[in-house]
Amino acid sequence: MQAIRSILVVIEPEHSESLALKRAKLIAGVTQAHLHLLVGDRKHDHSAMLGVLKAALLADGFSVTTEQAWNDSLHQTIIDVQQAEGCGLVIKQHYPDSPLKKALLTPDDWKLLRNCPTPVLLVKTAGSWKDKVILAAIDVGNSDGEHRHLHNTIIDHGYDIASLAKAHLHVISAHPSPMLSSADPTFQLKETIEARYREQCKAFQAEFDIDDAHLHIEEGPADVLIPFMVHKLQAAVTVIGTVARSGLSGALIGNTAEVVLDSVESDVLVLKPQEIEDHLEELAQH
Repeated sequence: MQAIRSILVVIEPEHSESLALKRAKLIAGVTQAHLHLLVGDRKHDHSAMLGVLKAALLADGFSVTTEQAWNDSLHQTIIDVQQAEGCGLVIKQHYPDSPLKKALLTPDDWKLLRNCPTPVLLVKTAGSWKDKVILAAIDVGNSDGEHRHLHNTIIDHGYDIASLAKAHLHVISAHPSPMLSSADPTFQLKETIEARYREQCKAFQAEFDIDDAHLHIEEGPADVLIPFMVHKLQAAVTVIGTVARSGLSGALIGNTAEVVLDSVESDVLVLKPQEIEDHLEELAQH
């Protein structure tokens, strides 16, 4: 987070108070990042509004540029501008879709999460992050190279946000329920599953300096446990990874990040493994 030099802030003209801009100012105030404000609209001229926002930000000492653009869809416009401006973070306010609309169409924010090569912060709340809990969601049971790198990224960003907002980092990891049909006998008993997770967590805790009081290991599906834990801890931000599935498998399975997006009562920062970021970067440049 500290290394981000430029932030793309998506401004929605029909909403007078921009929660995305509020969060961008908080982050840029600490990191000195440049703010690039984008209105995605082909029909109307928003130059006057962007001018007012720019003048106010410049008066507050921020570095800022503005742009109005449109290319096929909102998520594609955001990615095109992110690429052109070299922004290291995209911040956008999230508006939930109705369940019916979601069943028929892939929500725009899901497409943004799947295709944007950089971290995306989707803002859902207006409250302060100060002194609150930042909840990092990881899968300790997956310790292959890709997941290990993703865990590093999630915890690093979690610590960064906690430090810039003077908040407290907590970590949640869900472990599967026992399955009698599992080929691996470890996953047939609750005790052996939990013992294995606790063991893996010890190494994880030592590596990232996370004590027992700030680590929550629960049994069950992540998409149920994460919203439950966000509510219980009154978390201000949930930091979560996505494997950016697309195509039919993505439509059927849905990433945990996408599934929890509407059900958590917090802002959501979504990160991807480096290999996927690199791949999406290549796609975006063509």
